[in-house]
Amino acid sequence: MTRIKGEIIIGRPPQAVFDFAADQRNEPRYNRRMVRANKITDGPVGQGTVFRSAVRAMGRLTEMRCELTGYHRPARLASRTTMGQADIDGALTFEPAPGGTRMRWSWHVRPKGVTRMLTPVISRIGRCQERKNWTAMKRYLEAQPLGSDAR
Repeated sequence: MTRIKGEIIIGRPPQAVFDFAADQRNEPRYNRRMVRANKITDGPVGQGTVFRSAVRAMGRLTEMRCELTGYHRPARLASRTTMGQADIDGALTFEPAPGGTRMRWSWHVRPKGVTRMLTPVISRIGRCQERKNWTAMKRYLEAQPLGSDAR
């Protein structure tokens, strides 16, 4: 198992950042690797919501299932992601900060099968990829007019 964590300041209020991040259908707007993200449960986004998505990495398509396991608007969003190569559990936290919202992420990644041998590599790549994704989300949100619905 490996842990991936970090933080970023996003120039938007915590509620706006939380709502945008909670709905995985928004991710293709800022993550070029995400080729699709669909909500497969009924009702509004909240605890228990499940998304099916796919990312393209190194020329391969990886299918994922993500379930929101904790939904405490606007402070904490927990999830469990399962895919062929690994299971990922963790949370995003959101708190007011000068200039917007301090968003932190902390993920426990459990590689499966032969992928376990790549745990040190997964850790390095995961840290870089998470930073890149959340920086892209920050740019996307901050490019939207204040008060607009970025979705």
